[in-house]
Amino acid sequence: MSRILAAILVTILVLGLIITGCEAEAPETSNKAPDFELPGLDGKPASLSDFRGKPVLLNFWATWCPPCRAEMPYIQEIYEEWSGKGLVVLAINIGENPSKVGEFMESFFLSFPVLLDEDSKVSNEYNVRAIPTTFFIDKNGIIQVTKIGSFQSTAEIEKYLSQITP
Repeated sequence: MSRILAAILVTILVLGLIITGCEAEAPETSNKAPDFELPGLDGKPASLSDFRGKPVLLNFWATWCPPCRAEMPYIQEIYEEWSGKGLVVLAINIGENPSKVGEFMESFFLSFPVLLDEDSKVSNEYNVRAIPTTFFIDKNGIIQVTKIGSFQSTAEIEKYLSQITP
């Protein structure tokens, strides 16, 4: 029995290493964030380069994702508190239609800017493999921190913001 268990564990370990080795990685910290242009919920296009000179919190999410939904109030609080200080908050919704995203934003009283990555092209360029994923980009367009998973508080987000804001 122990030989069978050992064989199963070795197989799982090898498969894990193979899968991990084949998976693309997110843009590394200290690298320039890939530029993009996406339509907003308001229909107006926005690109990352539009915000050069300002720190950016770039969050990839979806309405069906429970951890994404859980962190939205914290992102809203950060938006309300920090946007006047020059922080740009951009939430990129992956693969959903604008009306669904708009309904979600209204029902949760969220007002931060949302861009629509309906074909997942930008999330693929950023190699987002799990959502939520958030990139903290400094005023020079350099990724300083990548956070995979949801935020548990506004204080947690502020800890990361300290690395991209003066």
